[in-house]
Amino acid sequence: MRGLLLFCVLLLFNCEDKQSKSKKTEKIVTKTDTILPEPEEKVIEIDSSKLTLEERYLPLNDDNAMEFFGEYGEIYKENKVRIYTRFGNIDLELFNKTKYHRANFIFLTKNKIFDGTQFHRVVKDFVIQGGNSDNIDILRKRKNIGRYLLPPDVRHGYKHRRGIISIPSGEIRNAYKLASPFEFFITQSNQFHLDGEYTAFGHVTRGLEVVDKITEQEVDGGHWPINNVYITKIEIID
Repeated sequence: MRGLLLFCVLLLFNCEDKQSKSKKTEKIVTKTDTILPEPEEKVIEIDSSKLTLEERYLPLNDDNAMEFFGEYGEIYKENKVRIYTRFGNIDLELFNKTKYHRANFIFLTKNKIFDGTQFHRVVKDFVIQGGNSDNIDILRKRKNIGRYLLPPDVRHGYKHRRGIISIPSGEIRNAYKLASPFEFFITQSNQFHLDGEYTAFGHVTRGLEVVDKITEQEVDGGHWPINNVYITKIEIID
């Protein structure tokens, strides 16, 4: 009888001990889950002094373009470029006095924005206009550069004589429809009526005969050459 009673007591003790351990384990797991710390958000600070000029300004707009080209022009002093076409090459010297327009053209040249574009408007005895394209890759590059206009710089007395490279100004009527810093034109003959409205920022030093050849090409009603006249590339020269 004593043996049976002892057995029952031991059995009851073991059952209570197992339940106690089970509850204790469950309580620890639950408590551990609730006290895990929330992950902290990390704030990454960028040292602007370590950014390149392009990283600080791009994409450009009407508010920051002049400041950007002011700094860019102080760093990059080049002012001679060469346009490559299937008709031959056109060498240009850009005027240092039109510093923002020179810097703009050098910047776009270094970034190959003109490569693969076309002389899309050709008017005999007037101008050849270049820089336009419907190529998706080129349009994407231009979008990355930004949307901006350059104000006119006509203070220096440069005349639109034969062989001048010029650009529409940002203050003409409907400027965004008529002007683009990604386009330019070269005069085939004297066009002094353009003085004061368009910024002459350089001149042809070699290759005027190439300009003449391009103006001889057959064009459609919008003065776009029937056989596209591509600008293979533009590059900086010494």
